[in-house]
Amino acid sequence: MHMKNIIPMKKIPLFTLCLFMLGACTPEANRENLTQGMNDYLSKHGNLCLAKQNWPIEITPADFAAGTWDAVQMPVLQKLGLISVSDVSVKTKDGNKTSVTMIKRYQLTEDGKKYYLTRESDIPASSDGKHSPKGDLCVAQLTLDKIVAWEPLTDNNALKETLVTYTYNVKAATWLQDPDAKRVFPMIDRVVQGAHVAQLKEAFVLSKNGWVAKAWHN
Repeated sequence: MHMKNIIPMKKIPLFTLCLFMLGACTPEANRENLTQGMNDYLSKHGNLCLAKQNWPIEITPADFAAGTWDAVQMPVLQKLGLISVSDVSVKTKDGNKTSVTMIKRYQLTEDGKKYYLTRESDIPASSDGKHSPKGDLCVAQLTLDKIVAWEPLTDNNALKETLVTYTYNVKAATWLQDPDAKRVFPMIDRVVQGAHVAQLKEAFVLSKNGWVAKAWHN
């Protein structure tokens, strides 16, 4: 026997050793490792945002007449001191006819910029593989309260997968308690009020690094 061909067991990672044994010891899904995976997921992707990525935001008289979400929400954010507004004239051309329309242009104030979170996108912006910054107006951070349950493991394209149900904690901007903010951001208010009670679900897959959220698994 040639000793140089023997690999010391202590140097083989557990996950690799399982592969050598043809799947004889697939790491199980349990409260401890799913909690670790959920904490990691929420630390990176647990921000609750308003889908207001691009600023300035311009509102036309037609938007106000139609009662679009931006038309309803912008005046409230302005009242709360998070954005400022200016009247801007915009020229539009229809054939040989030129008309001027007055619109409202909303910009983030210094207080508003405190809530604008920019992070690197997980999707490459171009063929060079570089990631572009992606921002949004984020008003709360979710963290794990507890794992409630998880479903039996399934095989999906050779990946072990489970669906995790959990409750959460919320650290939210104080101005979200304003009655008008609650009115114009009802879904955000529902999530904030659901802390410790409402149950959310997230699919997890088993990777070489343990259990990770399926939506962010590469």
